[in-house]
Parts: sequence; structure tokens; C-alpha cells
Amino acid sequence: MEETRYLIDTNAVIDYLGSKIPDSGINFMNSIVDDIPNVSVITKIELLSFDSSDEHNNTLRSFIGDSTVLDLSVSIVDASIEIRKRRRTKLPDAIIAATALVYGFVLVTRNTSDFKDIDGLKLLDPHTL
Repeated sequence: MEETRYLIDTNAVIDYLGSKIPDSGINFMNSIVDDIPNVSVITKIELLSFDSSDEHNNTLRSFIGDSTVLDLSVSIVDASIEIRKRRRTKLPDAIIAATALVYGFVLVTRNTSDFKDIDGLKLLDPHTL
């Protein structure tokens, strides 16, 4: 049986690093982060674009440095286009969803409503574990 793999959305990274998730969610996130976490290039851009303190910025950079950042590929671009054709999804969300779909990952996000109607996309909200 294949192991479940996860793509972590920007809000889940922020909530995790800020300890804003219930203990059961933190324990789950620890288990994915103890492995090499996967994030979209969009999450990298969003995280490192925040105007924050040097300490917070260093924490974000460290997290990204320890992660596998999945860049845009032709498959992800094509899947993003299809997602946007089917429903009015913001471009960053479409790219994150497409990345999870192309790699067969479960998307870890607090904003499940942004992704709920995307065919084939599996979601997990660490706040509800």
C-alpha cells in the first residue's frame, strides 16, 4: 500500500509555525514536517513575501529550506488551466490545487472552502483533526 503524501498550503504553514492549530493537528503536522514537507512554489512566494520581523522571516526561510518546493511544470500549468475553466478559482489556489493533483498529494489547508469543488482533490484541515 502506498503511503499518503501531503502538500501543505500557505495558511497551514503559518498556523503550524504559529502554533495556532489544536494539539491533534500539531501532532499531525509534526509527522509530515518530520519527513520532508512538500509545498508549492506559490506557497514559497506567499510565505517569503510577508513583511515580518527578521526572526519570523528566518523561521519561514528555514521551513522553506527544509521543504521540497514543487515548481511549475507543463502538467501543473495545464491542470491549473482546467481548474480555472471549470470554476472561478484564484490563480494561486488553482496552481496549489493543480500541484496536489498532479503529484497525487492530499492538500493540507484551513481554507477547504476555496478548494472543495475541485474534482479529485483530497483535502485535510489540520484544525479539525
